[in-house]
Amino acid sequence: MLYTHATIITVDSDRRIIEDGTIFVQGHVIQDLGKTNILLAKYPQDQQYDLSGRIVIPGLVSTHMHTVQTLIRGTADNKELHSWLDDRIRPLQNAMTSEDAYVSVQLSVAEMLKSGTTCFLESMFLSQHNFDGLCRVVQESGIRGCLGQFAPNPAKESNMPDNSISDVVEAWRKWNGAADDRIRVWFGAASAGLAPHSRMKELASVAHFHGIPITMHCAETRRQFRYFATLGHSPVSWADATGLLSPSTVLVHMVHLDEDKDIPRLAESGTHIAHCPTSNAKLASGIGPVPELLAGGVNVSLGTDGAPCNNSCDMLQEIKLAAIIHRSASYDPALIPAETALEMATINGARALGLEDLVGSLEIGKKADFVAINTEKSQLQPCLNPVSDVVYVATGRDVDVVVVDGQLLVENGELLTMSEHQILKEAKERVSDVIQRAGLEEQIKSPWPVL
Repeated sequence: MLYTHATIITVDSDRRIIEDGTIFVQGHVIQDLGKTNILLAKYPQDQQYDLSGRIVIPGLVSTHMHTVQTLIRGTADNKELHSWLDDRIRPLQNAMTSEDAYVSVQLSVAEMLKSGTTCFLESMFLSQHNFDGLCRVVQESGIRGCLGQFAPNPAKESNMPDNSISDVVEAWRKWNGAADDRIRVWFGAASAGLAPHSRMKELASVAHFHGIPITMHCAETRRQFRYFATLGHSPVSWADATGLLSPSTVLVHMVHLDEDKDIPRLAESGTHIAHCPTSNAKLASGIGPVPELLAGGVNVSLGTDGAPCNNSCDMLQEIKLAAIIHRSASYDPALIPAETALEMATINGARALGLEDLVGSLEIGKKADFVAINTEKSQLQPCLNPVSDVVYVATGRDVDVVVVDGQLLVENGELLTMSEHQILKEAKERVSDVIQRAGLEEQIKSPWPVL
């Protein structure tokens, strides 16, 4: 298939932007790309798909996501992290059945695909919600997923042994590389400081032995930073002592750091960061030192986090906030350029997930994962700088076409591999039951009278 007449932002090593460009896809792979007139002459017999008036970008990579939480969007507004988690999210998640979780995953994937996310990192999927169901949704929808199963379990509420580490290894053996290698299985480690140090060291050892990547929440709040200080650590030195720092680890949030010591150690270890500016802002956790991390040589990517602390899975909106929030804090209008923000959501994300050779940029030989944004709209014209339009103007509602692994998944803004109508119907039916089972009917309602 020849995808023709687009403005292509390649994010390749030369950061080329090709006007009136074409991508030639064969099977799962980009076979060729360049000027439309040249490729039409080279491949005159191949089918064409006209992308006139579209900006094409690499598929967006979200490096932090909680797919089970999309069903409970809007249930925990106006709370700081610890109250948000203890009073709302944990009770709601515990009240969810595996069937509820399956619908939530479907809802998450539908929203991500329609808004241009082609690859995501699920951070800590609980075993009670059926990890196989998560994998099946990824397999059937066509999206690319790095799927973190939760381990180790910090709760010791029974005499039963905690087998969560071995459970992840079994899931890895079963699912890693499935769906034409669109599924990768990760350790979704318990948040820093929650599980016993010995268990976290065991997790790191097992993960490194098998080559299973790790993702973990870390250094999200001032309270967490103060806790580690009582142990004689910063969050990063604790993770280092536990064996968690590595090129196959993604640490999430990283808002409160000992910058002089932590940033050089992160860079030296090759550990990656998932920056979630909307979540951190909404939960009033602070603003991560992203400019300092980037300047220190740390790879920083972007994630939306879950719907209850973002209310959206739209990576295009996340890119915009990542570009502007640090300017407000620093009074420097050039601190994170649009180009840097787009890199964080594409090639940096692919690098964080160990997929840089496959996705994250549009290059010959890479997987055909790309997104077309419709610029034939008043808010996107005139289009003088396509990167500026993508970062500062476009939202997920402007996504027109999505291709993953060479397969057309979204066309004219509509899902082709999932029934959005059925997903929405089931989600609406299930959320009330979840809230009722959690005993939160009185707490989760509008503060204004609803007649």
